[in-house]
Amino acid sequence: MKYEKPTINKIDFAMSSKYGSPVKTQKIRTNIAGISVNELTKKYGSPIFVFSEQEIEDKYNTLYEAFSSRYPDVEFGWSYKTNYLNEICKIFHRLGSCAEVVSEFEYQKARALGIEGKDIIFNGPYKPKKDLKIAVEEGAKIHIDHLFEINDLEEIADELGRKIPVAIRVNMDTGVYPQWSRFGFNYDNGEAYEAVKRINEGGKLYLTGLHTHIGTFMLDANAYGVAATKLMKLKEAVEKDFGYEIEYIDLGGGFASKSHLKGIYQSAEVVVPTADDYAEAITNAIYDNNKSEKLPKLYLETGRHLIDEAGYLLTSVWGYKRFPDGKKGYILDAGVNVLYTSTWYNFNIELDKRYEGDNEPSQLNGPLCMNIDIIEENVMLPPLDRGTVLTISPVGAYNYTQAMQFIRYKPAVVLIDKEGNDRVIKEVDDLETVNFKEV
Repeated sequence: MKYEKPTINKIDFAMSSKYGSPVKTQKIRTNIAGISVNELTKKYGSPIFVFSEQEIEDKYNTLYEAFSSRYPDVEFGWSYKTNYLNEICKIFHRLGSCAEVVSEFEYQKARALGIEGKDIIFNGPYKPKKDLKIAVEEGAKIHIDHLFEINDLEEIADELGRKIPVAIRVNMDTGVYPQWSRFGFNYDNGEAYEAVKRINEGGKLYLTGLHTHIGTFMLDANAYGVAATKLMKLKEAVEKDFGYEIEYIDLGGGFASKSHLKGIYQSAEVVVPTADDYAEAITNAIYDNNKSEKLPKLYLETGRHLIDEAGYLLTSVWGYKRFPDGKKGYILDAGVNVLYTSTWYNFNIELDKRYEGDNEPSQLNGPLCMNIDIIEENVMLPPLDRGTVLTISPVGAYNYTQAMQFIRYKPAVVLIDKEGNDRVIKEVDDLETVNFKEV
């Protein structure tokens, strides 16, 4: 009889019984917004992204109500980098959001969707001068990131023969680390004040807004209170010293969704601040530090918080194998090419039905011919069949926009509207859309 070396598998005791053996608990999702996941993959193929319009609207209304019930003038700016699919952007604009963009591509996309320049916030560290000039001519809100942009805008002001309204982006210490100090001018060392002084001395621009974005996936709502306090203090100083009227402050985004960050402990149900928590921290700080008769308009650019949990990826098991260490490896038709954020997040993995057999340590691999193509390195799963549909969530934020045209075509995207109807809002890529054009 041939000797077979025994293997010892690491057991995840969070999913074990009191006797140490794997339990049969399975996370199951049979439908999204009332439509069977199996029917969706049969109709549109696998893998596919699926979005629920009702979930988007519910999340938006909850957050907007939290702020508008506390503050008289608030407007959301939809963050195009979070998800720039046309139909997704249209939903947020229909709900009342202006557009927040960080590149000429995103600016052009917003204009193509019918958003006027006056309803676009233009952020980002790299704004090509020709595109910056277009944005100025069309009345966009320009948020200056560095001194070179001040120079560029002054040259544009000379070309147009008029003064240009601008805002500056400010970074600061809010007690959350690592600090996002790469973008904008620092508040704490006086750099932001000096930038305003430079603008004032140039005489070609005038300051109308202050903006900060303190980070991403912020689990401490109080950090926004600190940020709002510092912006309001800067507002008071520049209005007093330079005679500017700051019309608005922009607290950026970064509100968390119910994702699981890798590398830190989180409970099974991720506890994130509520919409009321964020709203209370920000609005209280504005009220407490307002020294003028008029309150500034408040902009928020939250993206992840509004879209992440409304997005799902359906992917199917194509095959499986047993690795030398004994772990079972499943081959899926979606990998890091479409789930770029799997580097940082552990997703919810849900099965399309209940499967017989005990859970065992398993690895979910994508379809790419690369060793790094791993969606989940260690997950307890029962024996799955070829064709099993897995629902991966939440994936609404930063996944489709960062999906790579690498080895395989980018998948289709389906939207389930509020009436429960499903339709394709982005076809699967093909050679024509990829456009391999020889020069």
